[in-house]
Amino acid sequence: MNEIKSVIEKNEILTMLKPFFHGKDVYLVGGYLRDCLLDRESCDLDFVTEKGFSEILAKKISDEISGYFVPLDEENKIYRVVFADKTHYVDIADCVGSSIEDDLYRRDFTMNAIAYDINNSSIIDVTNGLLDLKNSIIREVSEFNIKDDPIRLFRAFRFQSELGFHFSKKLENIILNYANLLKNTAKERINAELMKLFSGENIIQTLYSLDKYNLLEMIFPEVKEIKKVPKNSHHHLDLFNHSIETVRQIQCFYELSDNEVKKHLDEEVFGGQKRLAYLKLSAFLHDVGKPSTWQIDSETGRHRFIMHDSEGAKIIAHTLKELKFSKKQIAYIQKLIKNHIYPAGVVTSEDAGEKAYMRFYRKMEDETIDLIALAYADRMSALGEDITSEMVSKNINGLDMLLKGYLKQKNRLAPLPKLLDGKEIMSILEIGPSKRLGEIIKELEEAQISSIVNTKEEAIAFVKNLNL
Repeated sequence: MNEIKSVIEKNEILTMLKPFFHGKDVYLVGGYLRDCLLDRESCDLDFVTEKGFSEILAKKISDEISGYFVPLDEENKIYRVVFADKTHYVDIADCVGSSIEDDLYRRDFTMNAIAYDINNSSIIDVTNGLLDLKNSIIREVSEFNIKDDPIRLFRAFRFQSELGFHFSKKLENIILNYANLLKNTAKERINAELMKLFSGENIIQTLYSLDKYNLLEMIFPEVKEIKKVPKNSHHHLDLFNHSIETVRQIQCFYELSDNEVKKHLDEEVFGGQKRLAYLKLSAFLHDVGKPSTWQIDSETGRHRFIMHDSEGAKIIAHTLKELKFSKKQIAYIQKLIKNHIYPAGVVTSEDAGEKAYMRFYRKMEDETIDLIALAYADRMSALGEDITSEMVSKNINGLDMLLKGYLKQKNRLAPLPKLLDGKEIMSILEIGPSKRLGEIIKELEEAQISSIVNTKEEAIAFVKNLNL
């Protein structure tokens, strides 16, 4: 325990802030303390102060360090101090209840109900959270606390994904009894926990756990239909297990990748979560269009899913909107679902080569690596009796060449010049704003990507010919 105290006391931000806490009851709580006890890296510092002091303290700190004072929740007296670098921040809140012990008893799980007394350099553990951390158990502080705020129920799965812990027996029963309360929880809160869940290293265990409690279908209604599609000669797994295996293979791809690819997938996009988390979510949903396109050839018995990629991109839009994903997030997921077969098509076609590769790179742009990763994961998750080792090797080797080609070329892939804008096209063709105009612009872009059109003169001739 002394070793943990030493780590906490050496924290540079805590050392800098300590003079502000002098003479007041201030406690370090939350994720940083938990992660510190688990020897995990963490940047977020959360403090609880004696009642009525959090706002005063947060304002004083922000003024002294030339930072920014941000009220997060005025009603519950929670404030954020953002440092001048706009990267680091600390959250400061009033104690809930009459004492720090009372505050800790109101928290979600015992591993989060631990505090560090800044002034006395002592750890306060009123719910045996230290023992549960040691035994890798997610245990409820109380049934009432979970029922009172059902998002805590879903947060249990997020911690399972992040930490690989298991639930206490009582928590399992609480989840069974109150899972339906999640239906009335704000979708924005579910979204935030969902993406943290997909960021976890133990996502596979957690997806099966969510399914055990029927929560996957509650979040993604499409799962019900996905479960109806059995394995076939091209797939050694039924569609549900194939979808989860694809997520696992994304993790394998990431772990085997070089630093350049990892850096790309570690990029924080769409509001703070890594690209890898959205890629794993897309992998789970990539075949969502298969149930509605499923056909069995009466002569050969072969299972076919014609246009399931495009259909899946359309189907998932409604669910993602319901879950309050942003337009950019939805566009990313739809792009991956719609094009997840494309990379394999490029590398296995008879005319595979630099021209086809360049067309793929230009069309997929920043999502090139993501799509190659998804194609790799999809291939490794579909190993039915008709799929030979030679077929797999050819596909994987081709995808590897496609990836290496992109990494070599990406800095030279300058954006294509806009040869004609919408106004020029309307003038040339004597048409007004319309759906057809948008189609013409898109077809012109396709022609540029394919090097059919390279100059303005060729662009003019191309659009004139389209309008014939």
